[in-house]
Amino acid sequence: MNIGFLIDMDGVIYKGRELIHGADIFVNTLIEKNIPFCFLTNNSQRTRRDVVAKLHRFNLPVQEKHIFTCAMATARFLDSHKPNGTAYVIGEGGLLTALNRNGYAVVDNDPDFVIVGEGRTINFDMIEKAVQMVANGAKLIATNTDPVCPTDKGIRPGCGAIVAMIEAATGVKAFSVGKPSPVMMRMARKELGLETMGTYMIGDTMETDILGGLQMGYGTILVLSGNTSKQDLSKHAFAPDLIIDSVASVFDAIEDHKSHQLISA
Repeated sequence: MNIGFLIDMDGVIYKGRELIHGADIFVNTLIEKNIPFCFLTNNSQRTRRDVVAKLHRFNLPVQEKHIFTCAMATARFLDSHKPNGTAYVIGEGGLLTALNRNGYAVVDNDPDFVIVGEGRTINFDMIEKAVQMVANGAKLIATNTDPVCPTDKGIRPGCGAIVAMIEAATGVKAFSVGKPSPVMMRMARKELGLETMGTYMIGDTMETDILGGLQMGYGTILVLSGNTSKQDLSKHAFAPDLIIDSVASVFDAIEDHKSHQLISA
């Protein structure tokens, strides 16, 4: 099977503190059959190791190589455009670690970039400082544009909501690196050594996972185990290639789809 998978986590592999039915079998099958895959997350708070630790609590035997975060994508993007640059960061450990590993210094004055992630330690002083820096010429980068982050208690403001304040105050639009940006989607595919035609994006959110995969020409698989229902599909001008209840039926759905294409041809 000459394919590989980019996989969202929340709503696809787990929901809150519960593993979604069949997710463990799916992940173990990928590992046993040596099928390339990585978990793609727009959460910039956690490092690769943090994400692995979370997945290990669900008894999923993944490694750091199976994790690709928007913080990693942001740091690599900046390193490729301005090596050894400086950044003022609104964010937490995952973003700070990724920047340091890619040669970036985190500073409090006159940065090349203002980089916005998400987290619980953000305060208005940080926002005010970021606004002044962007007004003075620092480039504005968002790790993603998700307006909210899911939590066990509901939702809280995400990176998109935070960076919107800076955009409104400065009139400067942030460049976003995370899903559905082609920057992150392409990096993740290349990380796995996949070709476009053999890459599938699995997610539960139309605006990020499915749109991002569609724009890159990947196969797109929407799972109904998370935030999206079949009724929601009518709100969008685009559609996934496959719709399944959960990742438990990924391989059967792909085989059925291929068989249908052969018959149609």
